[in-house]
Amino acid sequence: MVFAGFGTLVNAATVATGSTIGVLADHRFPERTRKVVTDALGLVTLLIAADAAMQVGDRALVDAVGSSAPVLIVLAALLIGGIIGSLLRIEDRLEGFAGVLQRTTARRRGQSETGDEGEGRAARERFIEGYVTSSLIFCVGPLTILGSISEGLGDGPQQLLLKAALDGFASIAFAASFGWGVSASVISILVVQGGLTALGALLGSFLPHAHVAALTATGGLILVGVALRLLDVRQLKVGDLLPALVVAPLVTELVAVLR
Repeated sequence: MVFAGFGTLVNAATVATGSTIGVLADHRFPERTRKVVTDALGLVTLLIAADAAMQVGDRALVDAVGSSAPVLIVLAALLIGGIIGSLLRIEDRLEGFAGVLQRTTARRRGQSETGDEGEGRAARERFIEGYVTSSLIFCVGPLTILGSISEGLGDGPQQLLLKAALDGFASIAFAASFGWGVSASVISILVVQGGLTALGALLGSFLPHAHVAALTATGGLILVGVALRLLDVRQLKVGDLLPALVVAPLVTELVAVLR
């Protein structure tokens, strides 16, 4: 019998394997090719984000809060979550954590910290961008939330196994563009998905379908921000918006009670 957390472990393994393949293939691709790959990933992320954001019209959510409230709930979640995230400086902390990981891996690979300062800064920024971007993409989508919770509830790891296959291929392309920072996102996958699976196992069906729909729609808009970063449209502080994923179900419950 498959144990709870199996899907997350498989997901982490596929990302680690895919990023290793991508890094090994990195030098085979010119900068122009890597840029095209990143643009393609941005467009696909935009497609996934649009699909998730459409949950704002989910029937269960509309029935629970009314037809005009779902968009306002997502707006409130992003505003409140963004304020909380900016005060906590989540984006800066994520980048700081990625910087620590980059320095650690650089020392383990025997790279000198006293080399060319410009090249060192560029490598650090590339690592950080790879870690932050891939962590958000791999940990914010609807399959992350629904798949982890479903596995915790004992419904099996099928959704996470599908996600593992998708993330594995995506990590190859990401690592070809951003390098080893993508492999560090395995830590985020284990923490986020493992935490959601544990919550599902401990609390049972702790979120009604309407609340999950609001959370998924909010996550979809956050992924739009990730897509805009990948496409070099605007470098949004997407990490600061992550608390909105917690705020969305709370606002949904408040509106449903007051309705």
